[in-house]
Amino acid sequence: MARPKALRKMLTPPKFKGFKPYGYYSKELEPITMVFEEYEAIRLCDYELLNQLEAAEFMGISRPTITRIYQSARRKVATAFAEARAIVIEGGKVFFDNEWYQCTNCGSHFNNPDEKNEIKNCPICNSVLISKVDESLKGNNLVQSKTMKI
Repeated sequence: MARPKALRKMLTPPKFKGFKPYGYYSKELEPITMVFEEYEAIRLCDYELLNQLEAAEFMGISRPTITRIYQSARRKVATAFAEARAIVIEGGKVFFDNEWYQCTNCGSHFNNPDEKNEIKNCPICNSVLISKVDESLKGNNLVQSKTMKI
């Protein structure tokens, strides 16, 4: 019996459901389904320019696992391009990691898993000088800094 898949961490879900070829007038082929962790592997390795070890650490999986996921994602994108097929992004064993905060005093990053209670101070230095991490600043800055879940 195979081991169950561990959940893979994603920063946020994609802002789209897929892509469709433009200007192709032949019969439409069945779309290629890409799972969320494949999308995240491409985003981290190709967009955020992390190496596979850094991407694996960010997603909470091993380096060989990210290599397999990334290879599968690249193969699907290449097939979609070569055969003019649509790409649909859905499914997978992931959890979304959002609502990150940064402490101005000690520089640590942390999140708020219990969104019912508002974060008022840093869990490391107890400073009240905290701010929400802007969506555009997430990525490399968050991966390379100290992170802590509270």
